[in-house]
Amino acid sequence: MYLLSYFCQLTVCDNMSKYSSLSYKISARLARKNRAIFVREDFKDVGGYDQVGRILRQLIREGKIIKIGYGLYAKAKKSSLTGQIVPVAPLPSLAREALTRLGVKIAPSSLEKRYNAGKTTQIPTGRLIAIRGRISRKIAYGGATINFEPASKQNAF
Repeated sequence: MYLLSYFCQLTVCDNMSKYSSLSYKISARLARKNRAIFVREDFKDVGGYDQVGRILRQLIREGKIIKIGYGLYAKAKKSSLTGQIVPVAPLPSLAREALTRLGVKIAPSSLEKRYNAGKTTQIPTGRLIAIRGRISRKIAYGGATINFEPASKQNAF
């Protein structure tokens, strides 16, 4: 009887340690949030910089997230067409969300303004984003890169 109760205590403790692990906490936070973009600072209250980095690299290997820039991560899913890991949203919308999270003001690019004004029939890809100020980040995934242009004075923020 004593052996059985000791075994039950061990299994309960093992299950509880699984839920209190850093990997579980970060995975649960990723699943709980509705947004698609995460910055490394979102997890600074959970663990140390190096510990969080190791867990994020592990999640990248598992295919749960992808890295789109320095300290920028996006939720991932398996593509039904190719079977590869892809972001849950298109790269231009992820880049806009990431820039907003980083506090950078964005506006429609010159290509988007020309298309919306009816001056051209070529549909912009969204990979050119007008920003106010300067940014030195590179946002890319799978060979597609987001480019930035300075916002003109006519662009409303």
